[in-house]
Amino acid sequence: MARQPRFFIPGEALHVIQRGNNREPIFAADEDFQFFLRCLDDAREIHGLAVHAYVLMTNHVHMVATPAHAQSLPKTLQSVGRRYVQHFNRTYRRTGTLWEGRYRATLIDSEEYLLTCMRYVELNPVRARMVDDPMQYRWCSYHVNAHGRPDPVIAFHDVYLRLGGTVADRLSAYRALFGCAVSSAEVELIRETTNKNWALGNERFKRRIEELSGRRSAPARRGPQAKHKFAGFRV
Repeated sequence: MARQPRFFIPGEALHVIQRGNNREPIFAADEDFQFFLRCLDDAREIHGLAVHAYVLMTNHVHMVATPAHAQSLPKTLQSVGRRYVQHFNRTYRRTGTLWEGRYRATLIDSEEYLLTCMRYVELNPVRARMVDDPMQYRWCSYHVNAHGRPDPVIAFHDVYLRLGGTVADRLSAYRALFGCAVSSAEVELIRETTNKNWALGNERFKRRIEELSGRRSAPARRGPQAKHKFAGFRV
């Protein structure tokens, strides 16, 4: 089956997953996490990627980020991947690939899903039962988004900035969002759309994405209505 072309719409955020090959660990020590974040900080500045949330798990990475141009995300991940794999292989005397093929990404309706995706990302260690509270996990952006700890990797999205008129108000409002867990339905929706490279949003958002990108933003409906042509693809 042919791969879906990647979505890029100026100003629209993406949820991104990069996994280790065969789900094997990609971080083994604090120095690995630290080096990865330095690589990410360098690359996102050069290539114009605004990172709004992240979590570094033992065998995969999540981000919510907005690319400035079509090459912002792929160039950032290419740069990070190249530098980090060299570091990891040299440190642990290994060879070969570290990543599981292509990264996965889904376009996000920021007004409706950005904060949900940020919570989804930062709650990964809690869902994995590694910690009871995201504040207990060192390698995620919850510390800056909820508690104001300086982090050069993070750029605040307009939706986040509208949470309050002051820094204290925004931090308080963001922490309050974590009083409710991301529902199982939302978790499944985020996972499915990201893994299958569909857009995450309401029907109006999906129609706009289709018009701008020239490709489907969601699976075709089953049945006779699905047998038409769309934007050069038979679906």
